[in-house]
Amino acid sequence: MSDPAVSAAEGIGADTPRPQTLLLTFFGGHVLDRRIHVATASVLDVLERVGVSEHATRSTLSRMARRGLLHRARRGRHVYFGLTERSRAILHDGELRIWRAGAVNRQWDGTWTLLGFSMPESWQRQRHALRSRLLWAGFGSLQGGLWIAPGEVDPVPLLDGLGADAHVKVFQARALPPTEVAGIVREAWDTHGLAARYRAFLARWQDPESQAPDSLARDLLLESDWLQTIRDDPRLPREHLPADWPAEPAQELFYALSKELRPAARAIAAEILDSITDEQADVEAAE
Repeated sequence: MSDPAVSAAEGIGADTPRPQTLLLTFFGGHVLDRRIHVATASVLDVLERVGVSEHATRSTLSRMARRGLLHRARRGRHVYFGLTERSRAILHDGELRIWRAGAVNRQWDGTWTLLGFSMPESWQRQRHALRSRLLWAGFGSLQGGLWIAPGEVDPVPLLDGLGADAHVKVFQARALPPTEVAGIVREAWDTHGLAARYRAFLARWQDPESQAPDSLARDLLLESDWLQTIRDDPRLPREHLPADWPAEPAQELFYALSKELRPAARAIAAEILDSITDEQADVEAAE
């Protein structure tokens, strides 16, 4: 089964977008739901525009194919890459996060989801995977092995494939006196760090033309940068955030720039992308 939560989290770096982040963004913007595979040469062209070397792009494509994130098909002397069921799930999850969820939570009803876990020391892989999924789902570490997120969070995707159900306990609750929600927010999340990321995004994109040479490259960097900016944001309740919280101004800038860049970016992509249909790729792979 696909694993959008952990895979999306793994695909997002801390500062400069990594090649895998850029590739996922590219495939999400120009391949997702189009049922096509694109030639390696086309992908090399696109990533070269944002400063990624041919070697880094080729090695990342190969690694993503080995991990089941991309499907590879050869046609004559050319190699084409398309999406898999797993990467489609990852990209649809990212699409939801970017375009529909919103930067802050204005509909919070006072409910919290609490998740506690205690796993054997030998379960390092499972602990790492669960923590990655928790961060992507908006959880913060309150104390010990207790994690908390605003609202009702479905635990099923968080635990899928880990075999850890017996080691995890999940509750939904409301804070009661003397508990202060503002204290929970301060303890579980680095709000200063989150605010700094949004302000840095605002500063970087005041002059989009300085970021990359053309609209395709700028659009790719913009969306990758936005994904990095929101990657650990739990979408905390607006009433428990500072009045000058920068998430919404940053989101408004992202939406405005994306709307401005997207038509020209797609026109450039249409000119340079060499593609075949998924059906053609399946035939070539079978042969």
